[in-house]
Amino acid sequence: MNLRPIALAAATALVPALLTGCPASEAMTTSEAGQAIEEAGIEAQASQAVNGTIEISTNFTIGQAVEKAADELKSFVQSQLPCAEVTLVDHTLTVEYGVNPGNCTYKGQTYTGTHTITVSKDDQGEVIVEHTWDKLQNQRVSVSGSATVTWNLQDPSRHVVHDLTWTRLSDGRTGEGTGDAIQKPLSGGLKEGISVDGDRQWNGQKGEWDLAINNVEMRWIDPIPQAGSYELTNPAGKKATLTFTRIDEDSIEADFVTGNKEYTFIVNKDGSVQADKNNGS
Repeated sequence: MNLRPIALAAATALVPALLTGCPASEAMTTSEAGQAIEEAGIEAQASQAVNGTIEISTNFTIGQAVEKAADELKSFVQSQLPCAEVTLVDHTLTVEYGVNPGNCTYKGQTYTGTHTITVSKDDQGEVIVEHTWDKLQNQRVSVSGSATVTWNLQDPSRHVVHDLTWTRLSDGRTGEGTGDAIQKPLSGGLKEGISVDGDRQWNGQKGEWDLAINNVEMRWIDPIPQAGSYELTNPAGKKATLTFTRIDEDSIEADFVTGNKEYTFIVNKDGSVQADKNNGS
């Protein structure tokens, strides 16, 4: 799922300046806060790239035969991305983005590279969709790796486990990481948004990072989550927590805590960010 990395970075980018001169011993320093923002942003871009193609491949009817589901996926991909060369063998699709003329953009991301999708069922009747990517590329990153998406039919949800490597196109910076998350529709259904619980770990330029995702609720129409929290741990073991609380239909409060310092931001629906005047006091 898209974790809204751009708007999230806009809010947390204000934090390093506020930390200057007054970090607690257990808090992230100014430099460490900046590194955290950059590392989380790169990892989020990689996740965003593959999650976009996972969303493309959710368009099939749950409960039908796997061959029929795969054929339904083929038709949908071809209708949305005529640029793709799509091959179906049994219940496995191979999608090569950018091979044919025509549109290659889906929900703001333009793709090249190869994506393989296999649909199956387990002994409990749950639908399993296996994904592999080879140099999948959007406007920002190139990603290779795999993910398993398991659909729970009794408790409507999907379990996503991924293992990825990525390269940022602007400077060649690389990373590799894994993730494990449960995604559920909000009360208004999947068309409204999702809630996410899980964790991600990755190795970046400065070492190993960990991100815990705690009941984060995301509506598609909002620039950042409306509830829940992220807890980021840097390679030195220092932590920062970002908690979200909806204020009204047009604004969401984001609280950034590291050590004994807490900073509050208001993020509006248009993505603009306001810092609380009492920050750092």
